[in-house]
Parts: sequence; C-alpha cells; structure tokens
Amino acid sequence: MTEAVLTAETGWIILGAFSVAWIALGWFWGRRHRTFDGHVLAGRNVGLALATATAMATWVTSNTTMTAPQLAYQLGIWGMVGYSLGAVGLMMFAPIAERVKRLMPNGYTSGDFVRTRYGRLGWLVFLLISLFYGLGWLVSMGMAGGVLLKALTGIPYHVGMLTITLVCVGYTLLGGLSAVIGTDFIQSVIILVGLVVVGVAAFTHLPAAEVHSHLAENRPELLNLLMPASIMFLFNNLLFGVGEIFHSNVWWSRAFAFRKGKGFKAFFTAGLLWLPVPVAAGAIALAAPGLGINVPALDMVGPLVVGRLLGTAGAVTILIVVFCSLASSLDSLLAATSDLLVEDVYRTLWRPNASGRELRWAARVIVLVLGALAIVLCWGRLTTLAEMIHFTGAFVASTIWPIAAGLYWSKTNRYAAILGMILGSAAGLYAYFTIGFFTAALVGAIVSMLCVVAGTLLFPQPFEWSRLGELRRPEEEA
Repeated sequence: MTEAVLTAETGWIILGAFSVAWIALGWFWGRRHRTFDGHVLAGRNVGLALATATAMATWVTSNTTMTAPQLAYQLGIWGMVGYSLGAVGLMMFAPIAERVKRLMPNGYTSGDFVRTRYGRLGWLVFLLISLFYGLGWLVSMGMAGGVLLKALTGIPYHVGMLTITLVCVGYTLLGGLSAVIGTDFIQSVIILVGLVVVGVAAFTHLPAAEVHSHLAENRPELLNLLMPASIMFLFNNLLFGVGEIFHSNVWWSRAFAFRKGKGFKAFFTAGLLWLPVPVAAGAIALAAPGLGINVPALDMVGPLVVGRLLGTAGAVTILIVVFCSLASSLDSLLAATSDLLVEDVYRTLWRPNASGRELRWAARVIVLVLGALAIVLCWGRLTTLAEMIHFTGAFVASTIWPIAAGLYWSKTNRYAAILGMILGSAAGLYAYFTIGFFTAALVGAIVSMLCVVAGTLLFPQPFEWSRLGELRRPEEEA
C-alpha cells in the first residue's frame, strides 16, 4: 500500500471548511427564488459570466482530474489528448443551446423535447438512457471522492465517499440551480488556478525532458502515437463527450436557465477554457514510471504523483482542486436529474396539475433519493472510474443523431430515431464487452447514425416546430 501524504486530520479540516462554505452559500442563494422556475432554472436569467463558469466547472469532473491521469498512464499521449476532445461537445452544443432557448421558451428538460418530438415511446427509451447515464455519472463522482481522500489522507474510502456525497446533496437541496451555479463560479476559479500551480510546480521538480527519457526507456508504448487502442480511444472519447452533452439534462437545463442570447457564448467559451485541463491533469501521470510509484488503483495515479513530487503543499492543492471538481459536477447532476424526474415523470405522468410549490418539494425529495441511491451503488466500488463512466458511452452516443436531427431536420422519422437509440446502445454494449471500453461510444454513434439517416431518407415525417413552443410553466397552468 502507498502511504498517504496528508494526515487524516488535515483532510478533515479541508473537507470540513469547504463543506460548511458550500452549504452556507447554497442556503444563501436558495433564498432568492420561491417559484419552481426559480428553484430548478434560476429564474431563466443567468448572465454570461456565471453561465460560462457553471458550464466549464460542471464539465471538469472527477473524470477530468482523476481519470485523465489514469488514461495517460494506460494509453499515453493520446490518452490525455483524446480526453481533451471532450471540449468539442461543449462547443458543438453552443448553437443547440440557442436553438433550444428559441424553440422551447417554456421548456424544462431534454425529456420535454424528446416527448414532443418523438412521442411517448421515444421519450421512454430516451428517459431510460438518461437515467442510466445519470446514475453512472453519480456513482463515478461518489467513487472519486472516496478514492481521492483515501489516496491523499488515508481516510477510508467509504467514509470519504459518504461525506462528499452528503455535502453536495445538502447544498443542492437548499438552493437548487442557483446554489449550483453560484458555487460553480467559485469552484471554476479554484480549479483553473490550482491546476496551473500544480502543473508548473510538478514539472519544475521533474523536468519534461527527464520524464520523456524515463518513458522512452521503461514505457515506450506511452509515447507511441500509432498505438491502436489509443487512436480508437481518441475518436471514441470525442463521440462520447458529444453524446454526454447533447442528451443530458445537465446541459439542457442550463440552456433554459441562461439569459436569452448568452447560451452560444457561454458554451463555446467554456469549451475553450476546458480544453487544456485534461492535458494538464493527464501529463502529471506520465511522471509515475520514472518516480517508481506503486499504484494500487489506476484512478489514484494523479493524486499519488502530485503527492510524491510536491509533498504536503501539492497534496493539499490537488485535494482542493479535485474536491471542487467533484462538487461542481455532482451538484449539477443531482439538480438536473431531479428536474428530469419531476417534470417528465412526476408532473407528466402522475400530477399534471401540480402547483409550483408542490413541484419544488418533489424536486427536493428526489435529490435526497438520488443521493441515497448513489451511496448504495458506490459502496462496493466494483470497477475503476474510467471503466465505470465509459460503460455508459454506448448509451449516450446513440442519442447524438436523434437529438441533432430532431432539432435541425424537420422530416426526421420518429421510429428511425427510436430504433437508432435502441440498436446504437445494443451495438455499443457489444463492442464494450468484446473489443474494449474505448470503442463503445464509437460503435453506438455509427449504428445510430445509420438508422436515423436511412430511416428518414426512406420514410420522412414532417414536424411543425411550433409544437415545441406550446409547453407551459407549472405556475401558469395552476
């Protein structure tokens, strides 16, 4: 076992200080909104600075700060560069955010769009994919919290995972999307500054030339730009990132929440800011072979290298950075998944005449349930972070073409879109288990594309865009 760099007492002090701060801010920001719109969409009036910060911080997940080093350690240069292509998804969503805001001025979720565009069957398939992905992402966040605290402080995995998950549930419960966006702004600043400090300090202690020589001698495959698995991962991660963002209510809820005319600028700028983050985080892991570090679990490699190179100061910095990246994603996912269940299941199927107050309470109850479910699923820690999150790649990549075609191609065939999601998911899963986790999204996206394009060309179904604008807010219906 690798010895922890920080004491458990130091870890608890840092964790306690930030936990109190986030919960207090959640309570403070949550007081401003007393309507359902205010709670779940921050009043639909988020400005450019906060919009950019929340998009960027939400996309800097534990998978960025901890899985990017793991993939660099496994796949070399293309591992960290391929991960950075996740920025493409944010930038491609920029025009979609503007179109969604214009077509659905009173929309709440991505499920609202799919239900109106493709009917109940398509909505059901999409909802199952979204909820499965959401749970996968929640589990990866909780796992990362436990892994991080154990690697740097020696705090047991289960204790760390439980604490971080409960903190995020707490301030999301109190403040809704306003609390999420407000804390995201602070967290994005901390993440960017922290990664710059850690990166500069690490390569000052161990120059890049020395890292390269160690790799060339001991792990030359990590420098091989023609490694087949790495090249496959490059394209797979590009499509995986696009699928994650195109379908997820995390990003649709922000499209609805951002002030009119700000969505394009916010998402595109956030993509540019996010682009270098996985490279900076992943490059650190390439120093591990030269340092002779014992890596008990692949997703621990990033924190362990920083702790070895920079000692206590580096470990404290990386603990804060990764904690902020965890919180900024976990809170967003809790809020967005809760919105999806409240709007698409509770209100649509069960209580169509529910008041805004009733829906706010339902949203809070669902946040609690999601938090509890995430804790239960995290408890066993059956796999690594990379394998956990990429298992969902088969599903989310199958939604790329149904979403894009549904928004821009008025003749998209609804049954072709539904078939694309089903067959794409099935083909991606087959590739995941028979070829490797780095192929699931690639195969899923290709199969889905063929279904949507061929089905629509053969059997076009015209759609009136005005139908998307007919959705009404709960307060108006009441």
